[in-house]
Amino acid sequence: MTSPAPKTTPASGSAPIPLNFSAPRRGMPPKHFADLDPSEVVSALAEVGLPKFRANQIARQYYSRFNGDPATMTDLPEAQRAVVAEALFPPLMTPLRNVEADDGETRKTLWRLHDGTLLESVLMRYPNRATLCISSQAGCGMACPFCATGQGGLDRNLSVAEMVEQVRNAAAAMERGEVDGESGRLSNIVFMGMGEPLANYKRVLATLRKITAPAPEGFGISQRSVTVSTVGLAPAIRKLADERMSVRLAVSLHTPDDELRDTLVPVNNRWPVAEVLDAARYYADVSGRRVSIEYALIRDVNDHAWRADLLGKKLHRALGSKVHVNVIPLNPTPGSQWDASPRPVQDEFVRRVNEQGVPCTVRDTKGQEIAAACGQLATEA
Repeated sequence: MTSPAPKTTPASGSAPIPLNFSAPRRGMPPKHFADLDPSEVVSALAEVGLPKFRANQIARQYYSRFNGDPATMTDLPEAQRAVVAEALFPPLMTPLRNVEADDGETRKTLWRLHDGTLLESVLMRYPNRATLCISSQAGCGMACPFCATGQGGLDRNLSVAEMVEQVRNAAAAMERGEVDGESGRLSNIVFMGMGEPLANYKRVLATLRKITAPAPEGFGISQRSVTVSTVGLAPAIRKLADERMSVRLAVSLHTPDDELRDTLVPVNNRWPVAEVLDAARYYADVSGRRVSIEYALIRDVNDHAWRADLLGKKLHRALGSKVHVNVIPLNPTPGSQWDASPRPVQDEFVRRVNEQGVPCTVRDTKGQEIAAACGQLATEA
């Protein structure tokens, strides 16, 4: 069966690859309401002569009504709206286009940031939930060779407000019924878009707190409905565990052996498999959450039966019952010499991991035909 054409609408085994942890090439955006804590908002309002109680009104508009435009905040006096806009709401990001797939259940948005940087986020609607895949960096410095984002390199870190704004816009789109035609609620957030979240640690942590704080200080999304993905920055995994949050950790492992992982996930040269799994076990123990292991299955590269056995054994030994493997059939990217494993190979891989006592399933992939699936985000204007 031929898939319908995506709908585009105007928006409302080689040497290890060097990693890019260099400083951002472009400046961070001006401070925005979503960057500030409540006391900082009060101070900013005082500087322009506005009373303290306006901070609560603005916060309720932003986090409860998903309204980021002071011109339409009707509980503010009309004369003060422009003042609030100038003080707290500098233009940060403009939607360039939306592309839909999966009969309207998936929407990828291309954003232009204040400095011209491009960014993508993906909103996916399921029968019982709506999930937003957000980006934490513009580009990515991890250089995984099978990932389009990693091959494009790192542009810069995103600010807290640039991440929070992705969430606010998605929540507003769900409420307006823009995804799959009926009103709904944004329920889940996954930091699986562009970038390595733990390489932008401080801002990602602040974003997590704003996403999960109850209104009017945040969107009130359950921590248990938020997932942070990492390629395996072991010290940052431990640091995140010590925050005592209950967000889920997802580790992009992709192979159980260091020899291949040094190439597939170059950060493995710093933190090898055993160290990553030890950090993941610490996270599971501290948070009480089961860790997800992400495994992009690549034909004749990491799909061998012995690797499935080794993966199951290592995970069972390191994490016991506190782990689940998500097998992801490799999503095609432009110019890649690799493709997904055949279905029988995939099924055998899953069977063998399960046989080691480790739950293993194949992820339901959305948005592949619009380059919105894992590893495909690449921001073409």
